[in-house]
Amino acid sequence: MSSGLWTFDELVRAADGVADGSPAPAITGFSIDTRSLAPGEVFVALEDQRDGHEFVSKAFEAGAAAALVSRDYARKPGDGALIRVADTMRALESVGRAARARLSPEARVVAVTGSAGKTTTKDMARAACAAIAPGRVHASEKSFNNHWGVPLTLARMPRDTRYAVLEIGMNHAGEITPLTGMVRPHAAIVTTVEAVHLAQFGSVAEIAEAKAEIFSGLVPGGAALIPADNPHAPLLTRCALECGARVMTFGEREGASVRLVAVELLAFASRARVIIEGRLDIAYSLGLTGRHNVMNSAAVIGALYAIDPDPDELRAAIEALGGIRPPPGRGTQEWRVDGERASQRVLLIDESYNANPASMRAALGNLSLARHWTGGPLTGRRIAVLGDMLELGPDAPGLHEGLKDAIDAAGVDLVFASGPNMGHLFRALPEQKRGAWGPDSRSIEEALLAAVRPGDAIMIKGSNGSRMNVLVEALRKRYAGLWASG
Repeated sequence: MSSGLWTFDELVRAADGVADGSPAPAITGFSIDTRSLAPGEVFVALEDQRDGHEFVSKAFEAGAAAALVSRDYARKPGDGALIRVADTMRALESVGRAARARLSPEARVVAVTGSAGKTTTKDMARAACAAIAPGRVHASEKSFNNHWGVPLTLARMPRDTRYAVLEIGMNHAGEITPLTGMVRPHAAIVTTVEAVHLAQFGSVAEIAEAKAEIFSGLVPGGAALIPADNPHAPLLTRCALECGARVMTFGEREGASVRLVAVELLAFASRARVIIEGRLDIAYSLGLTGRHNVMNSAAVIGALYAIDPDPDELRAAIEALGGIRPPPGRGTQEWRVDGERASQRVLLIDESYNANPASMRAALGNLSLARHWTGGPLTGRRIAVLGDMLELGPDAPGLHEGLKDAIDAAGVDLVFASGPNMGHLFRALPEQKRGAWGPDSRSIEEALLAAVRPGDAIMIKGSNGSRMNVLVEALRKRYAGLWASG
């Protein structure tokens, strides 16, 4: 983060606070966690799962420039400059809005939501924008997409930002509206609408309506990027038009604004060709595999076209997509070897970050491509290691069992499953495809490690709460050598 992100006086005004203590030096960032706070950052004492006021003194010990605290916080020995506010969460939101308001008129903001693919799409957009404006692109870290993640990302945004890319998530209706109101995007992408968070919604159509809230924050004349091939595209389009948006669709459907006319899926990458509004015909490479990722790259191209139509800049941005790599836990591929014996090689595909029916099917589709990679010997089996998908409500058993057709289509040879709902899928599989099932990820670790053989490709996926990363680390430990990573 560059120096001079905020002056102390600017921040006090933006937070609608009262200064207590000597002005801090130039502020370089914001943090809500003392474990990751860097010197020069402002510590925001949120009252969330734990009361951040308990950690203010630790923040100053770590080098905090100041702390945003409630009015009744009792100063302690060693505390530095405080900014006292009525409510620290509301103050963070105010700072985020002030950061957005101070951007230059030439700056452009892209927002991304959807049932799957938000973070990877955000990362694609960030990489593409960086090809146009190196050093002047600001984007959400990790998956900072909720009620505190969005304003925190905005608060950290330098004033000279040329492009900002923010991820916006939700798990209930009405959650996106205030967040997109802070972001005020010039282009808003809905990657897809699928059966996720069904425990909080009565239907997938209700999920679509909640995702469409992102269009309400668009600046006048802003673009709504809608997946043309999704069955809820008409609903999304209606909502976008009601918000006064310029509607652009992306996908393979004829008539899509950004139409994919050719897709070639490889094991580690993809090639595609799009035609944009019947005017520009562009072939490009994408450093990710999977049809869903290619679809989302088309959304990114559409967003960039909508906000910066200069053809040369657009082509440079699209060319940068070839260098993108998946974020950790979202499809990273590693050749792991047994000690120094390179011939004892397995392919580990880490999809352990999260899961829902759509992303699970996409990951299984990627596993089906594993044998097509020509850079090494992959002569063994395709093994899927699957954990429960959470927050699916009463339809969860059927949605898990319904993955059987995707497993068959992907040519999966062996399935290891954990969690009560994945038990429904496991029991629906033929005997020869059943590896092992257990109530949690730890319970199948020993069986999985015993079953893996050289030449196998192993894909591991499940919701965060299923803790499938335990099995990723177990395989990394068993096959400690890293041959290559992608």
